Amino acid sequence: MKERIVSGMRPTGKLHLGHYLGVIQNWTELQHRYESFFFVADWHALTTKYDKTETLKEDVLDVVIDWLASGIDPEISTIYVQSLVPEIAELNVYLGMITPQNWVERDPCLKDMVKILRSKDSQDSQMSYGLLGYPVLMSADIMMMNATHVPVGIDQVAHIEITRDIARRFNHIYKTDFFNEPKPLLNHCSLICGLDGNKMGKSFQNDIKISDTDEVTAKKVMSAITDRSRMRKTDLGHPDQCEVAFKYWEIFGTHEQIETVKCECEKGERGCADCKRQLGAVINEKLHEIREKRRYYETNIDEVKDILNEGSKRASIEAQKTLEEVRQLVKMY
Repeated sequence: MKERIVSGMRPTGKLHLGHYLGVIQNWTELQHRYESFFFVADWHALTTKYDKTETLKEDVLDVVIDWLASGIDPEISTIYVQSLVPEIAELNVYLGMITPQNWVERDPCLKDMVKILRSKDSQDSQMSYGLLGYPVLMSADIMMMNATHVPVGIDQVAHIEITRDIARRFNHIYKTDFFNEPKPLLNHCSLICGLDGNKMGKSFQNDIKISDTDEVTAKKVMSAITDRSRMRKTDLGHPDQCEVAFKYWEIFGTHEQIETVKCECEKGERGCADCKRQLGAVINEKLHEIREKRRYYETNIDEVKDILNEGSKRASIEAQKTLEEVRQLVKMY
């Protein structure tokens, strides 16, 4: 049997290239090597945006459409919505009963969320009970499918440790070896910064979305930061100091293209504007097939809903197997 991976995303709406390069591209490769479960974490979205649910259903669909367009195959991967697998909520209760409070409070992801909330000058900046329990719910997501591995970036390894701790504690308390202690599966995919040189993010308005048109992409690329020391086209360039544009070339360009850009820039033979126009065309070419598939799913939304419903049913079947064993171990009535 294949080893099993579980991973998910919050429904934040249409995804950008940071999501594609940092997460989805890795998933599309891993799904051929592992039994794969990918979920949209709509309950997790409520931990910080419980009062902003107007577009939640639409956001769920947008995320899944981007996954499908990018190569996540519903024939070999189980794609589901977290809230359509209610067994996760019951497992969350059992795990919450055995998890020490200080384990939750020291989770680095929770600390980051609390800092963001407290930076907001509003009455809603207080941490909710649901947010406090986020690390346990995350562990329930992973343990529900009894994953052997979780694909993460190097900065997320600590998040998996609490799941391993909870799984180990459950096994110890109930004298079993039922739950795997999932191992982090490090993601070595390319990372991409935003057009302004900062972290790419929807809220920063510095992103290129998978769903953007060629025209929008080309326009956005023209705003990318380049070598700040250059004033004229004939000035000798420094690709290593080009904060965004050359980094994009290194991700999307061929070896020959990268070497040409580097050489022409250093000799003052390539202007930044022309360089970015060419870069925009290269990015659009790379995304052409994905965007074509995305347009298909946008116009066949019922097919996307069917994929989600079918995937959620499959996930529930697996979850029921886990929950049946857990209830017996806990000695529930």
